[in-house]
Amino acid sequence: MSSITVAFIGLGVMGYPMAGHLSRAGHITRVYNRTPNKAEQWIKDYDGSSHLSPREAAENADVIFSCVGNDDDLRSVVYGDDGILAGLKGGSIYVDHTTASANVAREIEAEVREKGFEFLDAPVSGGQAGAQNGALTVMVGGDQTTFDAARPVIDVYATAVTLMGDAGAGQLTKMANQICIAGLVQGLSEGLNFAVNAGLNGKQVVDVISKGAAGSWQMENRGYTMVDDEFDFGFAVDWMCKDLGIALSEANRNASLLPITKIINGYYGKVQEMGGGRWDTSSLIRRLSKNN
Repeated sequence: MSSITVAFIGLGVMGYPMAGHLSRAGHITRVYNRTPNKAEQWIKDYDGSSHLSPREAAENADVIFSCVGNDDDLRSVVYGDDGILAGLKGGSIYVDHTTASANVAREIEAEVREKGFEFLDAPVSGGQAGAQNGALTVMVGGDQTTFDAARPVIDVYATAVTLMGDAGAGQLTKMANQICIAGLVQGLSEGLNFAVNAGLNGKQVVDVISKGAAGSWQMENRGYTMVDDEFDFGFAVDWMCKDLGIALSEANRNASLLPITKIINGYYGKVQEMGGGRWDTSSLIRRLSKNN
């Protein structure tokens, strides 16, 4: 597609490389980050411009992206005199990649539409490696016309982009994703811990069982590092606790039973108590170690 002007709000472990892909694709890229030195480093690594507020970054942009921490962080960059909404121009599309609640997605969608603009909630999956490699999965809530217009830009850093329904549907899909991941990581942790305690070679076990029905992305990408007790990468426990908290709150609203998810969220809380808030989510196995 031809070059357009884009803005990216939030240059964390996901947003930094995502904005970089937009720049390398030839789009005029304007960035904002709450911590200015991160934005300063970004413009050293990529072509683009750094701005002092979300509003300033969003001004004159055709598509505005955000990827921040939680509902409160999202509201802080959207509203107010210096927020994204204050900088939108006619015909702009605002795409939010934050993993947040469906309620805040619907709230912001209503505000954006009231002002005559378009909005998509579009949380991502694939972790830091997926963002760096341009291989993210994006689950989107919004209308078809807006989705069709934004998709060629999102495709720059994604390998799968799917419209799941109306506003909020992207966030609900991400909740289902995190529920599934939590169960997989706990099962993998118990299986590998069992194997090592039984005297087996943990990595050899991963080699063998990954070829069968037990195989998964988690096993392929985290099995060996779990055996090696390495957790200084990937998606942090703190963020998983945030995501599972959102899912559990939504489950209360829609009367879904999540008994295992609730237990595993508690296990992640134990990992936080061990000082592992910034460890990768595969660190659930650390809780099972005989040395802890």
